[in-house]
Amino acid sequence: MAEIRSIALLFFERRFALSHRKKSVKRIGVLTGGGDCPGLNAVIRVITKAAILKLGIEVLGIEDGYLGLIRNRMHSLTLDDVSNILTRGGTILGTSNRADPQHFQTGTDAEGKPIFEDVTNRIVEHFHDRELDCLVAIGGEGTMTGAQRLIERGVPVIGVPKTIDNDLMHTDLTFGFSTAVETATQCIDKIHSTASSHHRIMLIELMGRNAGWLTLYSGIASGADVILIPEIPYDVDVISEHCLARSRRGKRFTLIAVSEGAAPKGGHQVVNRIVYDSPDPIRLGGISAVLAQQIAAHTHLETRANILGHIQRGGTPIGVDRVLATGFGHKAIQLVAMQEWNNLVVLRNGEIGMVPIAQVAGQQRLVPLEHQLIAMARSVGTCMGD
Repeated sequence: MAEIRSIALLFFERRFALSHRKKSVKRIGVLTGGGDCPGLNAVIRVITKAAILKLGIEVLGIEDGYLGLIRNRMHSLTLDDVSNILTRGGTILGTSNRADPQHFQTGTDAEGKPIFEDVTNRIVEHFHDRELDCLVAIGGEGTMTGAQRLIERGVPVIGVPKTIDNDLMHTDLTFGFSTAVETATQCIDKIHSTASSHHRIMLIELMGRNAGWLTLYSGIASGADVILIPEIPYDVDVISEHCLARSRRGKRFTLIAVSEGAAPKGGHQVVNRIVYDSPDPIRLGGISAVLAQQIAAHTHLETRANILGHIQRGGTPIGVDRVLATGFGHKAIQLVAMQEWNNLVVLRNGEIGMVPIAQVAGQQRLVPLEHQLIAMARSVGTCMGD
């Protein structure tokens, strides 16, 4: 009798194990969402090569971020497709930062006003129609917020962090940031020489939205005299007095690195425009021009504003970003192989790991006021605007 019970138990254990065995992964989709940045192609390259060579998995490249999922635009990626793209900037798949699946323009009404709809169900249909087993979403906070919505609809997702803003939660670094810092630093260096020659106050406006990482790093690297970040509201009187004090000491020029999201004490950020069909509709920009006028009025010194703009996103990735992007992509494929769905690849304390995408969606990593770089800047006499 005991033997019969043992045989029966073994039968049910095997049946339970078979019913819970993971489905094999045969095809994955890869997209790049949000703004482009150096290093995207490096991730696409390693994911495609490792998937094909090591796992025997087919890879579909989704065109133009979530827009490709909405419109069912995707194509198979081969080894030839991803050959020699490691050093290329941008993304071979294209991207879009205006395709919000929950607020997507599907047409216009009789008065010509846009009609917006939630097309998430359409994305889920296309995901299943293409027989995808997983979506690898490469992007920043907006892309991960969109990924979390798909996860809630049952779509397995692996996230890879990308943004020149370096503002994604739970990762110490995002690829693309280091190259953007290098580009911004070189630009400020070039402005340095003309500021010195013409004895001007030069404001250099950098990207970063609500986070000041890019401005803080490039400002310190270039020796900016004033660094203004969103986390520290500025006082224009303090900035003006700093410029005048430099002038009185014989320093006839001043470099001001200012983040696009910087704002005065008790004031608001400068909004360039609103893109209503975007997951992140507020487009900041123009703070340098506003500040230039105010500082000129306070100091009576010649002042100019420079907006670096999208040059910060472009160009070939530097070596650090190529290695980091490759490491992130390799980890993403490991998570696919283990079917550790709905996690974001992250870098923490020098080690590449993972956190649930749910912990990242809808959040931004800002510069802590006690950060050592702020203390470092103040120690050499850099004005932080306060």
